[in-house]
Amino acid sequence: MYLLDTNVFIEAKNRYYAFDLAPGFWDWLEADADAGVIGSIEEVNDELVAGADELAEWARAHPDMFKSADQQTALKLAELATWASSGQFIQAAVDEFLDVADYYLVAHAAAHGRTVVTHEIYQSNARKRILIPNACRALGVPYCTTFTMLRSRSVRLDLGAA
Repeated sequence: MYLLDTNVFIEAKNRYYAFDLAPGFWDWLEADADAGVIGSIEEVNDELVAGADELAEWARAHPDMFKSADQQTALKLAELATWASSGQFIQAAVDEFLDVADYYLVAHAAAHGRTVVTHEIYQSNARKRILIPNACRALGVPYCTTFTMLRSRSVRLDLGAA
């Protein structure tokens, strides 16, 4: 299963897969979410519904896509917090990371054997911001981009006979 980062939804809406240009993307997302293949977490939903746009409305209409934290996730949260506080990052980066959905997303993926989907890129020398790929590597969590996920799912956004 894939767990989507907030930026996957936002970038899709703002760029390649705008609701009015690529409704097939959103239909596919809903179908794969219903099948249990993709999803996200409540903290990502919280970030999405904080907006006042079509994406916020869409997120509100699909609450089942966003999973709650459980005991397994809580254990990984502790492990991830220990890693984040290990000294590589400045304290402001640690404080920010522990306060955003990214922290919960990586912990949930680690607890449940999921792959994180994000637009962020690993940076070995990062100190001022904890990036999702860095946190994923620390816990052995696989991660990929939206396009990698789409290809692995053999998604085709085909206009057909249009």
